Formats: sequence, structure tokens, C-alpha cells
Amino acid sequence: MLYFSHSPSIPSSPLAPQNPLHFQMAMQTVEAPPSHLLYRLLMMNGWWDISILLCQEWNISDFLFLIKNNSRFHLGTLVNLTGMALSASSFPSSVGASAEASSPPYFSSAASSASSSTSSKSDHQQVLMRQLEALREPSSIKGVVMFGCDIREVRRLWALATRMTLPEFQWILGDSQNVAELRTEGLPLGLLAHGVMGSPSLDHYVRDSLELVARAVGSAALVNPAMALIPGTTNCMDAQQLNGSSGEFLARFLANTSFEGQSGFISRESQAQILISEAHHYIWSLQLDPLGQPTWTRLGRWRRGRVLMDQGGWQSHPGSRIGGDWRRYAKLHMRVVTLVEHPFVFTREVDGDGLCPAGQLCLDPLTNESSVLEGLFQNLGRRNGSVPTHLKKCCYGYCVDLLEKLGEDMGFTFDLYIVGDGKYGGFKNGRWTGLVGDLLSGAAHLAVTSFSINSARSQVIDFTSPFFSTSLGILVRTRDTAAPIGAFMWPLHWSMWLGIFVSLHVTAIFLTLYEWHSPFGMTPRGRNRNRVFSFSSALNVCYAILFGRTVAIKPPKCWTGRLLMNLWAIFCLFCLSTYTANLAAVMVGEKTYEQLSGIHDPKLHHPSQGFRFATVRESSAEDYVKKSFPEMHEYMRRYNVPATPDGIHNLNLFACSSYLPLYSTTAVTLSCFSIQPASWRSSAESSERSHLEGSSKAKQEKKGNKFYSFFSPFCCF
Repeated sequence: MLYFSHSPSIPSSPLAPQNPLHFQMAMQTVEAPPSHLLYRLLMMNGWWDISILLCQEWNISDFLFLIKNNSRFHLGTLVNLTGMALSASSFPSSVGASAEASSPPYFSSAASSASSSTSSKSDHQQVLMRQLEALREPSSIKGVVMFGCDIREVRRLWALATRMTLPEFQWILGDSQNVAELRTEGLPLGLLAHGVMGSPSLDHYVRDSLELVARAVGSAALVNPAMALIPGTTNCMDAQQLNGSSGEFLARFLANTSFEGQSGFISRESQAQILISEAHHYIWSLQLDPLGQPTWTRLGRWRRGRVLMDQGGWQSHPGSRIGGDWRRYAKLHMRVVTLVEHPFVFTREVDGDGLCPAGQLCLDPLTNESSVLEGLFQNLGRRNGSVPTHLKKCCYGYCVDLLEKLGEDMGFTFDLYIVGDGKYGGFKNGRWTGLVGDLLSGAAHLAVTSFSINSARSQVIDFTSPFFSTSLGILVRTRDTAAPIGAFMWPLHWSMWLGIFVSLHVTAIFLTLYEWHSPFGMTPRGRNRNRVFSFSSALNVCYAILFGRTVAIKPPKCWTGRLLMNLWAIFCLFCLSTYTANLAAVMVGEKTYEQLSGIHDPKLHHPSQGFRFATVRESSAEDYVKKSFPEMHEYMRRYNVPATPDGIHNLNLFACSSYLPLYSTTAVTLSCFSIQPASWRSSAESSERSHLEGSSKAKQEKKGNKFYSFFSPFCCF
């Protein structure tokens, strides 16, 4: 049987259960002793040198007793602001005597209030500043524990401490707080507080009791279902004598069941039939959220006399952590990998001293071995360490500025290096390459660059929210608008021109021969004529017919020659029509570029001879084409380039070559350059899908919007 009681802590109470099968759940939470919680918190962080600040009368004898019995602790200054006393007391070595007193002897409210009533506001502030000056000594003090201080007083004390440029302490609120009612404005970052989140209601206790029974019965059923579930007896003759009672069996599981309930941590009080609920007593720290706003963040909880941390807030070198900014001593040091991609990441050479006057110093190690990278960065961090100059670069650009902003806001430091193989990352020969490979191997903790999110990468690594959105575009090469002197010959191929002129001279030769060997022709051996048909006359006839010009010619007289002349005229008509049509197309194409409607354009899926297109190897664009259009990928993969600059170089290189009239690419980043040469441009109709680069915030902040507005004009989408 399980029932509730408001006074469970009195064993002799008539409400106390006498039956061993009866359990009583206390409708009263057991709160953590603040003195023990503070003591454990100081120990696990190595804050052995502390000072105490009292804002009002507060019994801290239990806390002082715990500190006194640990020789590693050293008590500095006690600043007594109770009633604004004019002096600050220093703890003597025999602080235990005052700790054992029920009320500390250093309170003097009457005298303090009298002096306060006669002082002006400025004098009151001067007195308070003189009190706080005592916190400067000794210099080894790491933390200040405040008792009896409300939020307004803490805000005022912090403002005065900042104005006085006091050493950076770890500020701790010693008494229990209701964090839901705490404010954040004007408080020091890293301020620690502890307390409960409201009081549990009757509904919470009822739900916890039902969950307790369900957990106990479930555990008992796993051990002995017959005893736990008590099957009904359908025949009195079949009743069997069981060893033990099912009630006693279930009572053992009820007594040994503990869990995290809604009212608190449910467990049985030792050697009693009382179930207690230990309140949810949490430890909080004032930190910055992803938007850069101060907020109370839970770090841990108090459970059965121990401090349990949620996220491992204190992991390394706890004794060396100082300062009022919680992030300052909890900073992570990360190794960040990037890839040169304009305009997101640029590189330049370091100066003569191996430093970067502007930008972030980064390494270009040409490897992804973790041991090599760690050794290089260790040498770089040593005072006398040296790293070869050719491995040092200065990285700058959109992503580098964003990384520096994130490190400043989120409280981490980083070492930056360029990916060794220069690839984004693809699954090849059973392993990942590029940026993804470095992240999976542990060579890098974070990748910041123009890094696209796709399904394959999302299965092995995590991405942040996108900070920049573009589209998949096609970059094509245009022809030079300045036509050379021989541009009139562009409509026809050189072989066509050669064939026309060879045919012209052959026709002229046959016209001459036919005319000379005909008895009716204008030949010197024929009739006595004043005009003779010569080879020059035949050339004149052929050129006049070819160019369609009426000039004074000698037409042949023989029928064979006239038939050949008409056949030549028909041939010239076809050539002239073809030339005129192609000339119009060439003139229109002078000021345009190759039109591609998008990734589904027939020119890409059924490329003609000489039409080549490519993308960056092992990029998201190649992965997209490979999955969606395998035949197209099979054709283009022989022309793929290792990096974006190589694709741009190929476009510019083939601009002066007649062998490759067009070079296009499906890599969106090829269209994002600050300077567009006249020989290539982006096809606006080629947008196909979203291209996202991932990182943390910054687009939600004003500075992120400034980054975006500054760099976006240099990108074409």
C-alpha cells in the first residue's frame, strides 16, 4: 500500500507506516544543504583561495566549519556589508572559533545603520568601494562567495568592481536561488548560482507514485512473473502452496526502486518505510546563448551528496581557472580545417617575420596526418619553435572573419590549416577524402569553408545551420566581341573555303579546255574571231558568278562550256546561301554566349563533338550529377578539374583556341568570383538546386548581415 503524508520525517508519528507492506510518500521535497553544495563545488574546481562577501545577516557557520576542516582551503577576506559597516574584516587563522558560534560575531547592524543614515549617497558609495578594496588581498584569491545578496545588490557590486578594476574573480551566489526569477542584465558572465526550479504540485507526486509502482512491478515481473503478476485461481483444488507472499516480494522492489521523477529524485529513506523526493537542485551559470544574449545555462545538479555535471564543464586543469567570465577558463581549443575558395577563403604569403599583418595565420601542410599537424602547431606555439616559412599562409575572407567572430562569441580558440589534398570530400576507394576525411579521422574538429550539405556527407558528419545560400549554376565561355580582320570567313569552315576556290579554278580550267577544243568556241584555231576565250576569261566568269556581280565577261560559246557554267552557278548559289545564313548567326553570336537552359539541357545530355563540360572533382556538384545523371557524369568525369581555379584557368585558356569553342562547368562556385573576365560568364537560367554552406549563427546577427551584404555583390548566382 502506498499513501501520502505531509510529515514523513517523524517516525513516531501516527501517520508513520507500521506495516512493512505499507509505504508512505512524503509530499515534501528534501532540499540540498547549500553549505555542502558550495563546498563540493569549490573542491571540484580547485578554488582553494576564496573570499566571502555578506550583504545581510546570514548564518554561514556550517560552510565555515567545512572549510576549516580542509587544510587546502585558504580563507581570504570577509567583506561585511551588513548595514554598510565601515570596515572589512580579515579572517584570522583561528576562524574555527567563529564558525562554531550559532551567530557570527561580526554583525553590527545598529552602528552600521546609524552611520549609513548620516552619510550622503556619494559617501555611501565611497564607503562601499573601500569595503571592496579589501578583496585585492591576498592576490591568490580565485573566487568570491556572496551570501544574502539579491540581484540588485549583485548588479551594483559588479558595476563597482568593474569600475575599480578589481582582479577577475569567479563570482558565486552562496545562498539558494530561484533561477526562474533571476535576471541577466548587468550581471557578470560566468556568475554561478544554485537552487530549485519551483515547487512540485500534487499532480507531480501522484505521477511519481504511479511511475514508482509501474517500475517496481515491471522489475519484479522480469525476475518472477508468477509472484509479481499474481495470476487468478480458477479452481480451488488447483491452489498451490507458494513460498513467500507476493506482497513481500513486491515490497522489496518498491523499497529498492529509485528514479528521476517530476517532483524530484524518488528513493526510500534508509531503514524506513518512507519514500522521499529529493528536490531538483541545479547549478547554473550565466553564459551567452547562440544569439549572443546572456542566459542562465544549467551545468549540473546535486544528487545524494554529490555534484553531477551535465556537460563536463570542468574537465582539465581546474586549479588554473580564474576570472569572472565563465567562458574564459572553459575555452575549447579546436583544430579547424578550411579549403581555399574565393571569395570565402583567400590566402596570401606571410611577411618577412613569418607573421600576418592582416588575416589569420594558417598552415598549408599538404597532409592530413594528425600527428604531423599536431607537431607543426606545437612548434608554432612554442616561443623558440619554428615552422618552415613555405608552410605558413595568411588566410582571410568571409569564412575566416566568420570563424573569428564565432570564436569570440562562443569562447574557443583555434588553429587553422588548409586541407592537404585540396578536396571537399568524397567517398572513394572505401574511405572519405578531403574535408570530410579530416573530420572523420580526427585531424580536424571543425571545417569552415564553402562546404555544401548533401545526403552522403550528412550521414557521417554534422552540419550547423546554413550561413550562406547560393544555387547550382553553369559557367560558359563567351567569344571575344572584337572581330578580327578575317571575321568574314567565320561562317564557313576553312576546308569549305579551300574546296570552293579549288573548285573555282578547276571549273575555269575545264571551261577553257572545252572552249578551245570546240569547233564553235572562241579559239585561236577556230574561225577568225576578234575575241578569244582564254583562261583569264574563264576565271573572270567563275568569280563573277561566285560573288554575284555583273561585270564585263566573255561567256563561252560552246554548249559544253555553257552547261558547265550553269552547273557552277547552281553550286555558287548553294554556297552563297549557306554563307549568308551562317553570317547572320555569327553576327548575332558575337554579343551572346552559349545558351543553356539548365542541367536538363539537351546539349549537356547529348553533347556534340568538341563540346566539353566539367566540374570540381569530389565536390557536391559532382555527387549531384553522378546520382541524378549517370550518363552525363560518365562523359564529363574525364574533363573534371581538381579545384575551382583550374576550371577558371581552362575557360580562359581555351578562349583563344579554336579547338575547344566552349568550356562549361556545373560547379556553382565557379560563378562566384570577384572579377569576371570577358571570356566567360554565368548562365542565369541554370539554377537547379540549393547550395548551402554550413556554420553556426552570424546570419542572425548584425555583423553576419554586414558580412553577407559586403561579399554578396562579388558573387553571381
